[in-house]
Amino acid sequence: MFRDRRTSLGMDAVGRLTPGITLEQAKSDMSGVAAHLSEVYPDVDKNSGVTLVSLKENVVGNIRPFLLVLLAAVGFVLLISCANVANLLLARSTGRTRELAVRTALGASPRRLVRQLLTESILLSLAGGALGLFIAAWSTRAAIRVRPEALPRAEEIHLDGRVLLFTLAASVLAGILFGLVPAFKTSRTQIHETLKESGRGGSGARHRTQTIFVAVEMALALVLLVGAGLMVRSLARLWNTDPGFDPRNVVSFNLASSQPFGVTPAAIRAAYRQLHEAISAVPGVRAVSLTVGSLPMSDDSELPFWTEGEAKPPSQLEMKQSLFYAVQADYLNVMKTPLKRGRFLTDSDNEKTPFVIVIDDQFAKLAFGDNDPVGRHVNFDIINKAAEIVGVVGHVKQWGLDSDATQPVQAQCYFPISQVPDSALSLVDHNTGAMIKTGEEPLSVMDSIGHAVAGLNNQIVVYGTETMSDVIADSLAAKRFAMVLLGVFAALAVLLSSIGIYGVISYVVGQRTHEIGIRMALGAERGSVLRMILQQAGKMVLLGVVVGLAAALALTRLMASMLFEVSAHDPLTFLGVAVLLGAVALTACYLPARRATRVDPIIALRYE
Repeated sequence: MFRDRRTSLGMDAVGRLTPGITLEQAKSDMSGVAAHLSEVYPDVDKNSGVTLVSLKENVVGNIRPFLLVLLAAVGFVLLISCANVANLLLARSTGRTRELAVRTALGASPRRLVRQLLTESILLSLAGGALGLFIAAWSTRAAIRVRPEALPRAEEIHLDGRVLLFTLAASVLAGILFGLVPAFKTSRTQIHETLKESGRGGSGARHRTQTIFVAVEMALALVLLVGAGLMVRSLARLWNTDPGFDPRNVVSFNLASSQPFGVTPAAIRAAYRQLHEAISAVPGVRAVSLTVGSLPMSDDSELPFWTEGEAKPPSQLEMKQSLFYAVQADYLNVMKTPLKRGRFLTDSDNEKTPFVIVIDDQFAKLAFGDNDPVGRHVNFDIINKAAEIVGVVGHVKQWGLDSDATQPVQAQCYFPISQVPDSALSLVDHNTGAMIKTGEEPLSVMDSIGHAVAGLNNQIVVYGTETMSDVIADSLAAKRFAMVLLGVFAALAVLLSSIGIYGVISYVVGQRTHEIGIRMALGAERGSVLRMILQQAGKMVLLGVVVGLAAALALTRLMASMLFEVSAHDPLTFLGVAVLLGAVALTACYLPARRATRVDPIIALRYE
């Protein structure tokens, strides 16, 4: 129960809407309730409001952009795969031109030929879909096992009937759509001309179709590569961002007890000092601080305040807000937060001395502008004490490396845990945090710390152990997961595109073997033949890169919310990806082109 009507910065509640009532109607009703309360209790509820959000949105809302980007990446890889299959089917149908012409001459109708080719295409896509399901089942479990914290409700992710139906539908649709092009082109073959030839004649229209397919593959692969490149650069920026403290060899954990640490405030403070001494005595522990309140990137607690010389605002909502950390003197040695001015807290700052605080530079800017805050006083409403500012430290990215600057509460203050008011000690002594600085292996001392605490009081339990390096890593889990998945899909896209362009150039070289033999018999040098093949391939690559860059410029803005200090149109990423993909594609083109230069003119002239 609350001691009075004040709820400080607010409270959270969970409720279920009456059937038939929409969220918008509930918001309107609660706004009316808030307005009524502000009239009845103007001292504490004035300007207070109610914010309603669906629980589902609260749980999964932040992950939606990532899932949409992932869906787009999967779709692009599917399209690349389908274009590859269509190219292969088109090349294969060219080799079967004479066979199909004979079938037509024997009475097979064009519709029957199309039906036959579509059946083969659909069977191929169904086999691919079945293999894809097997790979998806394995890779999904592996990905979730590696980073379960990256996705909310990750334990519920599995392949169900809807996935099976979608895979079946996608496979059949892909088989139909990408089997139609080679099927219709083959069904329109001129029987008499084909039967007069050996069945290896080329088709300019067919070449154009294959060129379009390869360009589409290149464009889609480039979009995925750009997305993966932007995520890599964003994550690199995040890893190089200073969190405001040194996380190396720092461990946080909680101390809880079924019984109060002490009966009186004095006994509770004495228990804190004993715990500090017991943990400090453990070999390998270099510095210790018990903590109450906020914990960097984990827990936040706020206090409303106003500065000396200001009239007390009528309500807490009109006061400035600050995160607070109740700590011990060694906290600065644990976290290595830089001291910029004045001093930090000491052991002499206790319940018998005047209330003092250390603030960060954001607090100083908010409360005092460019004036020196050391020696000034701040009033805290809930504590009912005026505190003297004795030092200024650097700002800690409490809300995460990528989102701290967007949060409304930036100011931070530190005060001695021994100066927590008597009335508040009974609320925190059952559950207190601790932070330690250790040697090279931070978790190796935790068993010894557990024994030391139990030797002091066997009712106290040590739990929630976590290194600050892991805290930072966990805060980036979703972005790392997105980067890895986009990287995997981008690599698949490049591989498939390379296979596609290699297959097309190999097919073209095979179709032009006779022509190449004639050229070389008439004196063409190997270098000129190589340039001729590479020029044709270069047109496909250039078309794909240009279209891909245009598509990437349009689509990457959708992932802007996932990036950190990197523009969605970052020119360095776009240029690097275009050069990389172009080099890979030209390498894939070079292999069949080089093979073409080794054609023996005599054998080529006899080939037909």
